[in-house]
Amino acid sequence: MNRDSINTYRDFLKDTIRQQVDFSQTDQNRRVPPPPIEIPFDPAMRRIALPKIETLKDIGHIDLMTAIARRESCRTYSDTPLSLEELSLLLWATQGIKVKLDAGHALRTVPSAGCRHPFETRLAVLNVTGLEKGIYRYLPLEHQLIVEQDVENLEQKLTGAALGQPYPADAAVTFIWTVIPSRMEWRYGLASYKVIALDAGHLCQNLYLAVEAIDSGTCAIAAYNQEEMDKLLKVDGVEEFTIYLAPVGKKH
Repeated sequence: MNRDSINTYRDFLKDTIRQQVDFSQTDQNRRVPPPPIEIPFDPAMRRIALPKIETLKDIGHIDLMTAIARRESCRTYSDTPLSLEELSLLLWATQGIKVKLDAGHALRTVPSAGCRHPFETRLAVLNVTGLEKGIYRYLPLEHQLIVEQDVENLEQKLTGAALGQPYPADAAVTFIWTVIPSRMEWRYGLASYKVIALDAGHLCQNLYLAVEAIDSGTCAIAAYNQEEMDKLLKVDGVEEFTIYLAPVGKKH
């Protein structure tokens, strides 16, 4: 391997960029309004209300130490569907909003640098009770799903975009997180990108623990065809693009 290239990519893991950024010139310090908490949507689009977290009294109860001890990647799933209640719990655990502070900030169930939360959650639904197959987007403010598209041969397209990895096509649902870098850039400028990567780990770890509470499994995927996955989700690949995914299904 080329030593200069190694050093360049290793520098991404360091925080030396912070000394090079003039934070007085970030959009935040220039008093530009922050990007919205979630992507605006057409009110005419079909939305599905998710069961409120406070009503889920019969699922999700597990001792934290047990969940941590049982946590492992799972790549094979049964044909048992997830319930809408279980999906609601997983969405709340990974990107749920506890308190909306203002138009651009909210306290969620996962930490994020500067309370910026740069991610959107898309779902490739294959086997969830009450939902048709297709691509959905989570609306954290409303705790609802918006139906974005019906996709023919969704299983095959998921597999292809995941570089032939078969387990997204076998799962009940695949969480596909996209990132909107401008949400983080608003506060941190060129120092945004390391913390975006760290934030992705925070939300996926919450998913790993939450699936244990519903006797299910997941496996984080960071290897995929960027262009094909972005195309599948119909995101532009510049202002919004795929960053991480994780199939979820019931364990055998």
